[in-house]
This record gives sequence, C-alpha cells and structure tokens, in this order.
Amino acid sequence: MQPFSPASHIRACFYGRHGGVSEGAFASLNMSLSTQDAEENVAENRRRVAEMMGGDLRMLSQIHSALCIDAHDAPQQADALVTNRPGLVLGVMGADCTPVLFYDADAGVIGAAHAGWRGAFEGILEATIHAMQERGAMHITAMIGPCIGPESYEVDEGFKARFPASDAALFRPGDRKGHFMFDLPGYCLKRLEANGVSVSMRHWRDTYAHPRDYFSHRRMVHENRTCEGRQISCITIQT
Repeated sequence: MQPFSPASHIRACFYGRHGGVSEGAFASLNMSLSTQDAEENVAENRRRVAEMMGGDLRMLSQIHSALCIDAHDAPQQADALVTNRPGLVLGVMGADCTPVLFYDADAGVIGAAHAGWRGAFEGILEATIHAMQERGAMHITAMIGPCIGPESYEVDEGFKARFPASDAALFRPGDRKGHFMFDLPGYCLKRLEANGVSVSMRHWRDTYAHPRDYFSHRRMVHENRTCEGRQISCITIQT
C-alpha cells in the first residue's frame, strides 16, 4: 500500500503484508520483533516503512491497554502515541486488532492507536483523544484501518456479557449455539462518534478473510500455526 495525504501536511498509510524482505510465514512486511522472524529482516522492513513515510518511525511494545504516550517517549509499553512534532512517524502494529489513525490538521496534532477489543473496551481511543486535546487538538478526525471483520470474529456468551445492553446491536447470533459474531470496527466507530470524532475513512477490509494481503492472529490459531507477522499503520506530520 502507498501512503496518502488526508491533509496537505499529514501523511498516513495502512500497510498490509507486502513490500518487505521477510520470508515464509512472515512474508513479507512483518514489522514485529516479538515473532520468530529474523531481526535483520524486521529491521529492514521498519527502515523501508520509515523511508516511505519520510520520518523517524516511533513504535510501541503493545500490551492491549488504555495507555497513550507522547511519541517522543517511545518505545514504551503502551497502545497509542500522539505528537505535535513534524517528522515523527507514529506506528501501531496489528494482526486483527483495529488500527485507528487520528489527526487535527489545523492544530497540527496526530495520534495512532492499537485498538483490540480489550483496549477499546478499556478506553484506548478516548485516551488518545484526550492526549491530543491536551496538545491543542479541537477538531479531531479518525481513520479506521483493516482489522478482523464482523463476519469472522466469533465470541462466546462470556465475552458478550462484558458489554452493556446498549452495545447489543454489535452482536449477531453465530452458527454455534451460545456464540455470537462481534463487530469490532463498528464498536470502535461507535466510541469515536460518541466522543465527537468524525471518521473520514473506514478501511474495514477483513484481515482474517484476506490471507494474501494481511496477517491475522485468529487465522493462525485456526490453522494450528504457532507464529504470525504483524502489519503496521502509520501517520506523520510532514516537515
């Protein structure tokens, strides 16, 4: 995938699994060092993304939390970054979780969040919005990237019971008794809109359903494999 510009000085991209040097199960743009991929391959993949984005790539040790940090302080254990500094590329990885990129073009503030169900449930999107507002953002726009789709995300009754009745529309009966299909990108959209964030791009291509284009942790489990790569989503303020 190629970077695009949602505003004249903002550059963003939802990368897939193509364009890198990794091989085998990690072919080819695996961005994660927490896999069995060769470190030199991941380093080269990260260098390529930084070059394409035109800046200094900042990433996280992601932990499915509601913790957002300033990109200047990365790397740390967290699940979102924000900055108002041109030249820093904010990157979040995923292999089914929802990547959400944020920007306020007028204020010159950007953010990137890794929103799995737990992080979204615990408030990672709201934490990112708040951190951007602390840096002067007033009119935030978000872009939702590729993640596991509602046709692929089966959950059980215990999972559904965590959510309030107001979220019932995000679940539909699954094929198995006592199971449901959960709309993760729809859940993220709902929480963004509830916080006054407009969503300009809904790139909801299902990572599970497109093995040629995206890594998917759930697909790995269903195929009885033990390793999987991670794609990256990035945003930067151009210098």
